[in-house]
Amino acid sequence: MTTKRDLILATAAFALLAAAPALAETWPQRPITFIVPFPAGGGTDTFARPLAAQLDQQLGQRIIIENRGGAGGTVGASAAAKAKPDGYTFFVGAAHHAIAPALYPKLDYNIRTDFVPIAVIAQPPQVIVVHPGKVQAKTVAELIDFARKNPEKLNYASAGNGTTHHLAGELFQISSKTKLTHVPYRGAGPALQDTIAGQVDLLFDGLGSSAAQIQSGALRALAVAAPTRSEAVPDVPTAKEAGLEGFEVSTWYALWAPKGTPPEIVTKMRGEVQKALKAPAIEAVWKKSGSPMPTLTGEDFGTFVTAEVERWGKVVKEAQVKLE
Repeated sequence: MTTKRDLILATAAFALLAAAPALAETWPQRPITFIVPFPAGGGTDTFARPLAAQLDQQLGQRIIIENRGGAGGTVGASAAAKAKPDGYTFFVGAAHHAIAPALYPKLDYNIRTDFVPIAVIAQPPQVIVVHPGKVQAKTVAELIDFARKNPEKLNYASAGNGTTHHLAGELFQISSKTKLTHVPYRGAGPALQDTIAGQVDLLFDGLGSSAAQIQSGALRALAVAAPTRSEAVPDVPTAKEAGLEGFEVSTWYALWAPKGTPPEIVTKMRGEVQKALKAPAIEAVWKKSGSPMPTLTGEDFGTFVTAEVERWGKVVKEAQVKLE
């Protein structure tokens, strides 16, 4: 027998189901914030800002980029995890956030459970770049030879302790049996600028932020850390071609929503991101930056993140990386 309480519950449930499509149709009604956990000018910005501009057009609302750098990207990630899950705050993270769990045991967020995966937005490979005036080496072999003869004399910049830039440097030292001096910065932008200025010797950078500097001659590229050469810098050999085995690193970038964001908004944003990535203007920027067009979304992206956390955890342990 149907009771009055049952009718009330059924009516409420129906109302919620009916409201879901309506919410997706009316969202967004005001500007959206993308929290970027690194200073402006780095690799994350290289992809976040053009994507935001394209989404501006598609959604009819402004996307505001909020840069919150510090602690290898974990400060911004923490802020994003605590943001109100109303569909007006999203997080543009990177491969660094799959490394962080192995380096920061007291993180106040979990990249796998405190966020809803939207999609990978770019996957540029890393590239070994040197300041052409400070470093005479024109090949990886010459760089390794100098580094072996002069332990710790060469220094390399990174976007911060625990970032892919840092870990790529550790992998390089293990693979090449060399010793370099690590100089951490508060983001890829400052690290790149100081490398260009000659304040540091070299950088293991995402091709997305270094491509233009390589093409202009401000930096000299010795190798891309990918299985194949990049269309953005076709004359630069792969690490394997340059004689360095097992050195493959991708600085991928991705979009998440805080846990609890309405599913219908998550679904709509995923669709809008996939649409944006097919826009000619975006394809042109991604190609110039050396990034293949990504395809990972939703659950597949979540599975990928889990695998990356495990992979980088092993690397951190093998390299015995510890944060001071």
